[in-house]
Amino acid sequence: MPQLSPININSIMLEDKSTAAYLGLAIGDALGATLEFLSEQEIKTHYSVHNSITGGGWLRLKPGQVTDDTTMSLALGEAILSDSSINAFTIAQAYSDWMKSKPVDIGNTVRRGIVHFRYTDLPFMRKSEMDAGNGACMRSLPIALATYGKDTHMVLDASKIQAHITHNNPQSDAGTECIILCVQALLDGADKNDLYNGVVRDLLAKHPEFDFTANRMNNPTAYIVDTLKVVFQSFFLTDSFESCLVDVVNRGGDADTTGAIAGMLAGALYGSEQIPERWLSKMDTNIIENCKTQALALIRKSPVIQLVPSLRGI
Repeated sequence: MPQLSPININSIMLEDKSTAAYLGLAIGDALGATLEFLSEQEIKTHYSVHNSITGGGWLRLKPGQVTDDTTMSLALGEAILSDSSINAFTIAQAYSDWMKSKPVDIGNTVRRGIVHFRYTDLPFMRKSEMDAGNGACMRSLPIALATYGKDTHMVLDASKIQAHITHNNPQSDAGTECIILCVQALLDGADKNDLYNGVVRDLLAKHPEFDFTANRMNNPTAYIVDTLKVVFQSFFLTDSFESCLVDVVNRGGDADTTGAIAGMLAGALYGSEQIPERWLSKMDTNIIENCKTQALALIRKSPVIQLVPSLRGI
């Protein structure tokens, strides 16, 4: 049997990590959605430890059904792949079409941004102190994959293009950009120490409000600072894909989104071999296939994907 060259091995690992990150997003979303808006104590009382994909929750989901975290990500990825570009108008239209499909859930800030685009044809919101939610971050994985290997300035501009359609806020930008850069570093083979001493430390130096090293965070709101404190605590203090996701969603609060973001990171770090089969087998098969297909398409097309800025959008 012929041996694979280092280039081929690296390509296989990159595609595996990219796919695992997308599957991690969807699995974390589905696992956490059951617990959304519950407190950590309520979860302990009703579930002891929630570690199975069962559906239910306030949205009364079927087992393996996902929420807006995953479906908005897929809408973003489709928009990027449609013309091999990160184009604010194309993405905003994709979000508008997604909302027309009557998704199972949609955040108020996301809804407001899409309605604004429909009425004004402007694919960006004005800067607002009130829009520091996690809605731009939860759907950012396609940007991480599509801009992999690109100049950092382009990566950050691309993040703002998609984010500002609904969330134009410095804290939202900082948290979203950090997650994108974390995913890309993990795709490059970085470990937890590399992340903590690099991208994450840079975030904390500029935005100390994200510091997650003091007290254990529970019941996180949709505020991006709360979200990333919980995600980083679970990610850095666990040692496997499964333990990371179980830990983060059992903290309650906005558990589908903390699960989705932690799932991106854990998938990109640990790869597909660590994703439990009992979770994969419970997931919606169409969602899983779409995630796999899109992950590979985005990472393979990343060298040719271009950025189309949007007037005052960045």
